[in-house]
Parts: sequence; structure tokens; C-alpha cells
Amino acid sequence: MERRLSAIMTADVVGYSRLMGEDEAGTLAALKAHRAEFTDPVIVGHRGRIVKLMGDGVLVEFASVVDALECAVILQRGMAERNAEIPKNRRIEFRIGINLGDIIVDGDDIYGNGVNVAARLETLAEPGGICLSGRVLDQVERNVDVGFAFLGPQAVKNIEKPVNAYKVLLDPDDAGKVIGEPKRAPRSRKRVALAAVAAALIAGSVAVAWLRPWEPEFEVASVERMALPLPDKPSIAVLPFTNISDDPSQEYFADGMTEDLITDLSKISGLFVIARNSSFAYKGQQVTVRRVAEDLGVRYVLEGSVRRAGDHVRVNAQLIDATTGGHVWADRYDRRLDNIFAVQDAIAEKVVRALEPHLTYSERKRRDEGPKTTNLEAYDLVLKARELMTRFDHNAAAEARDKLQRAIELDPAYGEAYSLLGLYYFDEWRLWGLDRDNNLSRALEIAKKAAELSQLDPAPHVLLAQVHQFRREFEEANREADAAFALEPKDAITLANLGSMLRYAHRSEEAAEVVERAIRLDPYHPPNYLEWLSDAYFLLGRYEECIRVANRGVALEPDFVPLHVILAECHAAMGNEKEARNAAAEILRANPHFTLNAFASYVPFSNEGDLHIKTEMLRRAGVPE
Repeated sequence: MERRLSAIMTADVVGYSRLMGEDEAGTLAALKAHRAEFTDPVIVGHRGRIVKLMGDGVLVEFASVVDALECAVILQRGMAERNAEIPKNRRIEFRIGINLGDIIVDGDDIYGNGVNVAARLETLAEPGGICLSGRVLDQVERNVDVGFAFLGPQAVKNIEKPVNAYKVLLDPDDAGKVIGEPKRAPRSRKRVALAAVAAALIAGSVAVAWLRPWEPEFEVASVERMALPLPDKPSIAVLPFTNISDDPSQEYFADGMTEDLITDLSKISGLFVIARNSSFAYKGQQVTVRRVAEDLGVRYVLEGSVRRAGDHVRVNAQLIDATTGGHVWADRYDRRLDNIFAVQDAIAEKVVRALEPHLTYSERKRRDEGPKTTNLEAYDLVLKARELMTRFDHNAAAEARDKLQRAIELDPAYGEAYSLLGLYYFDEWRLWGLDRDNNLSRALEIAKKAAELSQLDPAPHVLLAQVHQFRREFEEANREADAAFALEPKDAITLANLGSMLRYAHRSEEAAEVVERAIRLDPYHPPNYLEWLSDAYFLLGRYEECIRVANRGVALEPDFVPLHVILAECHAAMGNEKEARNAAAEILRANPHFTLNAFASYVPFSNEGDLHIKTEMLRRAGVPE
């Protein structure tokens, strides 16, 4: 393998799932025509190397960033012309991300942080747009006839420092412009003073806008341009509430309140609520309501701010109809901290009244349950533990465990604290492989307590189903899965984890259905969702769909071994010998110790036939015994 510095371009089709769902044959034919007649010749003409196609996406390497950007500009302008006579809902539109970075070359493929950053930048681009990193801008600013708008520093997964991102302005009138606050030389004191005055004026205008919510100040979202079709019920994304406290360390409190609102709203079957993972993808970014709505396929966006000072809290919240630009409502809540649950309930109630979803009897009963705990210190500890557990870091997880144990000491009836603690011990077993038998037993014991305390919450039953499945207690696992189904799980994490267990339990049809729902609720889902979905497709014999989904996952996380395992199985089952062996090589590249025996001893399939076909396909692909 070799390393080199390259310009990387990634692109994918906006709303591909919707287009395929409406007309699969027509979409594939249109995409192939665009590739043959336009996009591939343009890429080759700019000395680009198409590394691989990934269903609706493409990864391209260039030796020159100028070539990469010129190619992207021609592609987007040309696609706009080709789409001019096509109905909006049938257009093939691309998002493009460009980065300059170090890559690892392995045969014909490329990997590394340079590729990862390009893929993340692509998700920030608007339909028909281009997003690039600051490293690219430094090389192309005066060399390509376009403008740029600074989007701010963006947190990128597995990259320590935020990446400065820029939107490419394709209008010829914007050529040469750099709008916003790019990272440049330090400004003079006079310019800093002027900026402070401007900031004060902006703050004043924001305050006026808040007090006059009937005046829409942003471009409305287009249903036709949404990446995903609007659900047949009121759909909403809750953006991370901004921490405006004097203490930046209170960030966890604002995040925790946002998560609680998402959880409360997601329990209502008459609402479609985007998952926390996708809502928090916009945290710290300067994004418009229109873009959020079009990216996630929702009509409404809830946003706000939290200021915590001493024993008081002030919360501002507003609900916006992105398709009209109108504020449905806006309100301010000044409360003592011990009334924070009342504030959350009031905001959720306002949403429910505004959108008027139908509430079932069980949902009304849930809403009458009252707060999860009355102990504010315990609640604060759980909020901090949640944030620590999202880091997927072993030391952070241990710190979360200590906080959860303390929360349980303060409130022995706090169901969520037990549920998270049970998940901690399951992850100790599953992710870190530590004290395996003891940790799995502790996860089981604690999850049972969580289910006892939170009888209307499906999440503890899903955790119990997973633990029983790995303990090879298949009858108990199926019983807990059925108990979870009876409680109508609606949040993405619970659905995805349930799907993970069901594929092991010879219930792949149900597994595929619940993971598909999880992915729609969480468009920025982690790659393991695609592992579980593609595995369910494999077990159902839906091999082409399996390969398409697994390739999407590999594009997100090239070193994620389970996805390469599934690709090896699928290609072997289809008789694609070369592709199967390539996938097997990827397994061993990422994990040189991978063997069939180790794999078979770990995966808890309750049906011997499912395990047999998987191991046999891996054997055909060339995975060692």
C-alpha cells in the first residue's frame, strides 16, 4: 500500500431512495444515460479517476484540486441544463464534496481521512451544489470562475479538529467573491471594533425577529427538492437547542433537553420525528430551516435556546413550517430549575396542539405518567452520562457508568438510569470484549430492572432481547422482542437495535422492515444500521439490494469489517467470484485475525441454516478457516 496527497471528489444522487421507489427502471435508465453521455466523459476529460461507484454515488480521485473543482462546476451546471425540461420530482441531482488530503492506496481503491472528509462535505452540499474544505479553497480561490460562502468549522467524524467548509457559488455574478468569515490573517483593532458594532446590530435585529414571528425571513422549503418523501403525517425535526448560558460547560444540559423533547415527541404515533443522531448532525452549524427540511424530508422544524443560571432556566422555542416560512408559534419560558420538566412538557404540548396528531389511549397514558425522576441531581447525572456514552470511548463510558450508578443511588426508581447502565454493560461485552460472561449477566439483570420500572418503554425489552440472543436463550429473546413490538417502538435507535436482534432470530423480514424505518427516521444514521439492513436482505435472498446497501455503508466507514463480510457473502451467493474475493481481502486487511471459526462462535443465529449459508459463502470467498 502507498500514501499520497490527492484531491478527492464524492457525489451522490439527491433523493435516490424516493426516485427508485417511484420508478426504479426509469431512475436507473436516466442515471446510466447521464453517466454515459455526460458525467463520466467530463470526469475523464478533467483527468479524474473513477475509483468506484456506490449505487447512487461515485468516488473520484484527481491529481489537481483545480481539475476537481472545474469538473464539479461543469457537472453541476451541465446537470442543471439537462434537468431543465424534466419535472422537478424526477430530476437526477447531485451533491458534491471535494477535499484535498492524504489517502491510502490499496490496489484500485483509496481510503483514509482525506476520503472521509470529502464524504462528510458532500452531505453538507445542497442539491445541485458543491461543498469543499478550506484546504481546497487555498488552492483554487483565484483559479476557478466561481465564488465561495463560508459555512463555518464543521465537526467531522474521526477527525480531531473541525474542518472549515465552503459552499461554492455557481452564479457567474458571484465569481471571485468569498462571503462570510474565512480563516485569514488577523484583523486590525479597528475592524474588530466595527465587527462588534455589526454584531450588536445583528443581535438587535434577531431580537426584533423573535418578537415579530409573523414575518418569515428565510426561503421556504420545496417539497419537490426534498431528499426524502414527506411522510403521510406531520413531520418534525428538533434542532439542538443553543446553549446561551455564560458557562459553556452547560452544553450537555441544552443537548439533554433537546434529546428529551425528541424522545417525548417520538412516542406519539401521529407524528414523524427525526432521530437525535440526524438532528444533532447540524449542531454548531449555520444552517437554514429550508436546508434542514429538504435534507431530512420534514415539514416542521423546532429550534430554540437554553440559558441556565443558578437555580433558574430560560428557554426560548419556536416551531416553523418550512414549506410556508411561517412561525406556527414562538414562546419563552422562565422557570426555576426544578420546573424544567414542566417546561419540556409545555413545549411538547404546544407542538401536539399545533400539529393536531391523533393520540391513542396508550399515548395519552404515557403523557400522564409525569417526569422520569423528581431528583434534579439524578437527572443532571443522566444527561452527562448520555453525552459521555455518545463518544464510544472506553474511558468516557466508564465515567458514564459512575454517574449512572450515582443517579440510581439518588433515585432508585429512575428507569432511564437503569436502562443506560444496562446498555453500558452490554457494550462492555459487545464492543470491548471485557469480562464477557459477567458483563452479559449484569446487563441482563439491570435491563430487567429497567423494564420493571419503565413498563411503557420498549427500549429495555429490546436490550433484553439482544442479551438473551447472545446468551443463546432464543425463546426468551423472541418473547422480549414481541414485548417490544407490543409497546410500538418509534425511535430510530430502539428500532435499529431490534432489527439487529431479529436477523439473528430467523425473523429477517421483520428485521428489514424495522431497520428501514429506523433509517428513514435517522437519515444520517451510523454504518451499523446498513450492516443490519444488508444482512437481513442477504438472509432474505435479496442480494442486489444487499450489495447496494452494504456499499453505502462501506462509503461511510471503509474499515467496518461486518460490511465487508456481508459483501463477500452476497457476491459469493451471486457467483461474483472476483468481487467476493476482493471483499474477503478487505476483511483481512481490516482484521488480519478474522477466521470462519471465530465468526461462527460469535454470531448468535438461532437457525442453523442461516449460519451455515453465511459461513459457506465466506468460505467460497476465500476467508480462512
